[in-house]
Amino acid sequence: MGTKVKNTQTSLSLKEFHISEDCGFILPEPLTDLPVYYKPWMDIARNAPELISSHSLRLRIHDMPLLETHLLRTHRELRLAHLALSIMTSGYVWQEGERETVKVLPRNLSVPFCEVSQRLGLPPILIHADTVLANWKKRDPDGPFSMDNLELLLTLPGGESVRGFFLVTLLVELAAIPGLKSIPDVINGIHDNDVAVVTKALDVVGQAIDSMKQALKLMHEYVDPSIFYGIMRIYLSGWKDNPSMSEGLVYEGVQEKPMEFSGGSAAQSSILHCFDELLGVQHEGSSGAFLTRMRDYMPPSHKQFIEYISSHLSLRSFVLQQADEHLTHTFEQCVSRLVDFRNYHITIVTRYITIPASRAKQLRANQQCLAEELDMIRKAPTALEERGTGGSGIMTFLKTVRDKTKDTTITQCTNGNQVLPDVNKAASELTID
Repeated sequence: MGTKVKNTQTSLSLKEFHISEDCGFILPEPLTDLPVYYKPWMDIARNAPELISSHSLRLRIHDMPLLETHLLRTHRELRLAHLALSIMTSGYVWQEGERETVKVLPRNLSVPFCEVSQRLGLPPILIHADTVLANWKKRDPDGPFSMDNLELLLTLPGGESVRGFFLVTLLVELAAIPGLKSIPDVINGIHDNDVAVVTKALDVVGQAIDSMKQALKLMHEYVDPSIFYGIMRIYLSGWKDNPSMSEGLVYEGVQEKPMEFSGGSAAQSSILHCFDELLGVQHEGSSGAFLTRMRDYMPPSHKQFIEYISSHLSLRSFVLQQADEHLTHTFEQCVSRLVDFRNYHITIVTRYITIPASRAKQLRANQQCLAEELDMIRKAPTALEERGTGGSGIMTFLKTVRDKTKDTTITQCTNGNQVLPDVNKAASELTID
């Protein structure tokens, strides 16, 4: 992670990195529509699930006019345009599943998509910053952030499970906000050599991680594993480290050489990167390289915040130097909670990818299932059975990341008999109906 350098600033704020006090990394109050000139984009993007289902989205895109992007003047307009163009791109590539992919993205889609992406500093593909951070609205503007009061702006095939997947992920981001807001307090407290401030802020981080886990549990209530695996997952896939798109994708009118981009991934969320850097979790090898690459799929200012945390005072060194029992206990509890969260993430992936993949292999071999289920299995991306949508070897990656988090602990236990959670327990206890 590099040598830590002394912080010369007396106070760090989130505003410097375009991070909202109320919404964190989430885009506050996204626009719901673009200027009328861009109606052809929005008409297609809003109807993407139906157009994909009727196998007509590619035809609609071929008939779409090539629009100029200079009329997009604000950050919110650019974010909505990126969301719409990325939804169209995903649908265009994966309309017929993994066996009838395309090699070229047509000029009238690729040129504006790359222009908008360049202005935002984002890649031209569907990412976490699109589907989650900039893809929400409240039914009642004055109401709470809750599943009952939230809707997606744009969606993909998969019905209510798509809504559930993106909005539960949004709630996980929201749950992390108190912890995110406490990171400047930790850094400023270290700079001021104030143990009490650091301890209090670190306790808030730990509580936020617990809240993230509770929010993640809603996934079981709102997302059907068979629909996620058999219908949704392919549209989140990219054209890097994907055997179905081994040559990448040519963005016509942009460059002749195919380009490769990873699909949407939880690793593109800035939250856990921030907590890792704060606690000093050292991700190395292929896992570390993948996580570092995923930072290029985040809004640039959010990536800069992660790098800021990494380059400033080391919390772990501060804890060791102070040798304060309460501070050490709080640090260890924070690491413990992050390990626990990552264990639970493994149980989610087991339910939504590992078990459906195993069942799909079995059903393909026996073909003893309902026609509807068999059709869903045929559409599921076999090339990604052991991989995440971002292209990583999913279980190996998650367990490595979890174990590296556990390695950050200063002692094997906190106080008394309160030990860190068994890192193998959560996945083994998972039961699936």
